[in-house]
Amino acid sequence: MSHIKGIGASAGIAVAKAFVMETPSFDIPTNKIEDVAAEKARFQAAIAQSKTELEEIRQITLRELGEDKAEIFSAHLLIVEDPEIVSQVNDKIESEHMNAAKALDEVAQMMVTIFESMDNEYMRERAADVRDVTKRVMAHILGVTFMTPASISEEVIIIAEDLTPSDTAQLNRKYVKGFATNIGGRTSHSAIMSRSLEIPAVVGTKVALEEIKNGDLVVIDGTEGDVFVNPSEELVNEYNEKRAAFEAYKEELKQLVNEESITADGHKVKLAANIGTPNDLEGVLKNGADAIGLYRTEFLYMDSETFPTEEEQYTAYKAVIEGMDGKQVVIRTLDIGGDKELSYLDLPKEMNPFLGYRAIRLCLEETDLFRTQLRALLRASAHGDLAIMFPMIATLEEFRAAKAILLEEEAKLKTEGIAVGNYETGMMVEIPSTAVMAKQFAKEVDFFSVGTNDLIQYTMAADRMNEKVSYLYQPFNPAILNLLHNVITEAHKAGKWVGMCGEMAGEELAIPILLGLGLDEFSMSASSVLRARSLVKRLTKSETEAIVNDVLNMDTAEEVVNFLSEKFDIKK
Repeated sequence: MSHIKGIGASAGIAVAKAFVMETPSFDIPTNKIEDVAAEKARFQAAIAQSKTELEEIRQITLRELGEDKAEIFSAHLLIVEDPEIVSQVNDKIESEHMNAAKALDEVAQMMVTIFESMDNEYMRERAADVRDVTKRVMAHILGVTFMTPASISEEVIIIAEDLTPSDTAQLNRKYVKGFATNIGGRTSHSAIMSRSLEIPAVVGTKVALEEIKNGDLVVIDGTEGDVFVNPSEELVNEYNEKRAAFEAYKEELKQLVNEESITADGHKVKLAANIGTPNDLEGVLKNGADAIGLYRTEFLYMDSETFPTEEEQYTAYKAVIEGMDGKQVVIRTLDIGGDKELSYLDLPKEMNPFLGYRAIRLCLEETDLFRTQLRALLRASAHGDLAIMFPMIATLEEFRAAKAILLEEEAKLKTEGIAVGNYETGMMVEIPSTAVMAKQFAKEVDFFSVGTNDLIQYTMAADRMNEKVSYLYQPFNPAILNLLHNVITEAHKAGKWVGMCGEMAGEELAIPILLGLGLDEFSMSASSVLRARSLVKRLTKSETEAIVNDVLNMDTAEEVVNFLSEKFDIKK
């Protein structure tokens, strides 16, 4: 038996035979061609075939996982016909009489090198997208058939260098019990999609593909990041028991779907869900979320080739609000920029896009775009409980300017005889200046929602996507906790409520301290709601409040983590 350690990317236990999925080695010919037109046609045929396949995969993903996951393949469809790639390949065929495979290989390698050299991890991950798409096109040029998860017809654990988005989308949960890869992290496409599919996964093992052979018996623990190869019968039995216990726990959690999110001493909180599209509503309802704490409207824009119209937006917002049947829906206005771009919006190239022209900064410049969205939101407010939230607010002037435009559009709609319902107006707290000035902002907002992903990286001056400084992404750093304490305290003094829609809200270890600080709404992925509700129900508000001062006065994040883990018996 051998033991391989990796990163636990998706919780759960799997025991099955290994299905080793190796990327085929393409034998790239180097010969020159004479018939340029025929070679360009061969290249174009490979693109067309790849496009058909990608569209089929996109439709499967849309049906099985929802619009936000299908967006990956919308991006792949753009790559497969990317004018920059296509024109460069055709130029090499025409000017250098290079064969199509060689030309594509050179252009793809150049594009991958460019992406991999970028400082931003999100952009570096786009190199994997280019590899995935060009590998597909290359296979069709060369007539090579390569193994895909769709061909699997027995229970297995997939072992691979990495699983591309298109590979992961084709995983059949009936047969694929889990996977382990050499590379990847918790934020890679394969990890994110494995969590959506609820398939156990271990990534970043470095050596799984080299050390595991086809047909080996494999045990993976997606919680701890462990992979065991050809384990003893005793170990298999032990992990089968763990798997049964994990499945029983998941079934037990389902009993909480219709229960209140209330502590053992009677304090009620909201456990809300984050969504990207109306298709995500099914998961929200299935997991019994108390509200939608974050509707990311940028997916409406990213899944379109032009700006979505007022009517298209109104229809999408109305569907979610009505679907929640009276429960509150917090909708964030357009948060484009940083790592999210629109092909039809020419944004300036910036050295630090996360600190640049994005979110509310863009909307206050592109006011026609902003007004269209606000009109759609205001019209949708007539159909239920809506809260409108502005992202990336740094100054009071920005909030006031955004709210003024909102009130102008409300007045216009009423003049036109169009119904507008009651709604709340709030803002994201994701910039330290806002957290420090919470007292002043609290006088003017109806609510705050803390975006911890950005608040942490801005406070610690550390790009959370950069592996070299990832150690500084510290949700439990006392600096962060003291900022949260200030925001919640000042909001409550002003009679306003505070939510959190960053990753921290769904972390079990964070829930006790956030509860003690007085957080009113915890918004997380829908699949985390029941686990969080189970924890809330065994905590008391009084015991969590009792530890707040101790925690706020600790020196390091490690000290806080160790204290919370031991105090509340929660795994780190």
